Amino acid sequence: MGGRSESDEAYVLDLCDEYLGEVAQRQHRFDWLRGDAGAAGRRVKLPVDGYWPHRKLVVEYRERQHDEAVPFFDKPDRLTVSGVHRGEQRALYDARRDTEIPAHKLRLAIIRPDDLDADARGRLHRRDRQADLVAIGALLTPVLEAWPSDEDRVVDAFRTWLTDAGWTVVPPTDPYIDLEAERDGERIIAEAKGHTSQPGIDADIAYGQLLRRMTAPRVSVRYAGAAGPSPTTPSSTRSGTPSSA
Repeated sequence: MGGRSESDEAYVLDLCDEYLGEVAQRQHRFDWLRGDAGAAGRRVKLPVDGYWPHRKLVVEYRERQHDEAVPFFDKPDRLTVSGVHRGEQRALYDARRDTEIPAHKLRLAIIRPDDLDADARGRLHRRDRQADLVAIGALLTPVLEAWPSDEDRVVDAFRTWLTDAGWTVVPPTDPYIDLEAERDGERIIAEAKGHTSQPGIDADIAYGQLLRRMTAPRVSVRYAGAAGPSPTTPSSTRSGTPSSA
């Protein structure tokens, strides 16, 4: 294989894009996902293979060297900033991804060569695209269906409320916007938050996110925050109307 665009990883992410109907942010780096500190104290952001913001989904394609000792990749005679060789550091960072990604309310799907039509060396040389696409669907569907986030519930409820009020939901102009809709020349941009154990912090985050979205000078553009009620909130105090700015 040539460069990264020809790699097995790129092929798998292409299949995920096709199945999901969206294009991933590849080699995306989250500020909260970092490696160990080097000599200067700097902690590098760790990349994830594919990230679909609207699906809140991360896909990691883990080739054989992630699960087996491979001297060529492990470089056992060299120590990394973690104080271990590269193979052990890879396992350490994989475990960090496995913990931190779900902890930040994102779905995580891990795909391995043996999940697809791999040869004895774990390479996807045969590349039966249709068969592999079916396999990708079988792997991703349970991840997407088993964990609908509470924020997704709020987005779905707000989408229904907007539609009932005569709004038309449209593709967001920014990939990080939770929901965007139009009605009679007006546009509404919304940030959604689900149930949380830290409502004050999450409210501050939501308002900060909305402030960053306020780039349109037109008065016809409105900004809204949609939040789900706490399960302990009495039904008489619950409101189906979002707060807006």
